This record gives sequence, C-alpha cells and structure tokens, in this order.
Amino acid sequence: MSRLAAGVLCALLPGAVLAVEEPADYRMDHFRELVPATLAGATVVGPEGAHALWESGTTAFVDVMPQAPKPAGLPEGTIWRDKKRDSIPGAIWLPNVGYGALAGSYHAYFRDGLEQVTDGDMSHPVLFFCLEDCWMSWNAAKRALEYGYTTVYWLPEGTDGWALWDYPLEEVTPEPEPSPQ
Repeated sequence: MSRLAAGVLCALLPGAVLAVEEPADYRMDHFRELVPATLAGATVVGPEGAHALWESGTTAFVDVMPQAPKPAGLPEGTIWRDKKRDSIPGAIWLPNVGYGALAGSYHAYFRDGLEQVTDGDMSHPVLFFCLEDCWMSWNAAKRALEYGYTTVYWLPEGTDGWALWDYPLEEVTPEPEPSPQ
C-alpha cells in the first residue's frame, strides 16, 4: 500500500494508525509496500534533508532501483531496451542490490560500488534510495551498515519524494552488473 493509499485509509477510518514495524532481518518479498519510519543504525532523511546533503557534496548517493535483466533465449532480432531511470544527479546506480538475499557476486558488486563512491572510507557518508515505499533501499542501507559503513542515510521517499519537491533529476545508467551464474 502506498503512502497516499494509507493516508486515504486513515482519513476514512479516523484514529487508524498505519505503522510498519522495523523487522529484525531483510525484507524478502513485496518490496513496494509501506516501509518503517526507522532503520536502526541509520539516519532517516526526507527529501529536504537529502537535498541539503546533496548540496553539501559530502555524501555519496546510491540508487538501488532494481532493473530487469534481458531475458535469456529471446528470438534473434528481438529488440531489448532497458527501462530509462531518472535519478538524483551524481548518484551511482547499483541495481538489484536491495533484494533480501543476494548471490555472492552481488555482494561483491555492492561492496565494490560502495568502495568506489566512498574511496574505501567506511565512515564516508552514504545515502540510499529507490522509489517511495520501496524496501530495496531499506535493505541496501541495512546491508551497508552490516558491511561496516558508519554514516548511513536512508531516503524512504526515494526519487518520488525528491521529484515532488521539484529537485533535479537526470538520466543515469547502471553500473555493469555481475554476469549471471
């Protein structure tokens, strides 16, 4: 359920509170649902706070929006176009690292991407985002904390909230993903 739908439901049912409890582990499915308001060990920011971090130029922005792979076995001559992604300017796009379970190659891919944007400094501020109410960014931020990153920000509203404030977006291309195993 989106935040908008939750707001409508609360309006229809006065006194109703729709809160999502922070789970102890990663979200494994239903990634586009209400997210918790917290992430233990991370700082949760809204679009205005994220914009201030972006303007300061001191925080690495990591977009974890998933991207569907090109299906195997497409007939010869089939045209495949990856879906366009507009993101926060300067962000690195590391698709598919926000799933609840990652293959070893994706752990390495994620760690390499984080090392790239932080110059290997585990205390360098890093902010994770996707879309509004997307558990992918929550999972990715949680995973970064488990990897040992100490200054982790999470933007639950993602690029949806960023765009709502009329902050700039630019088309990004994903970092090359690991080969299928």
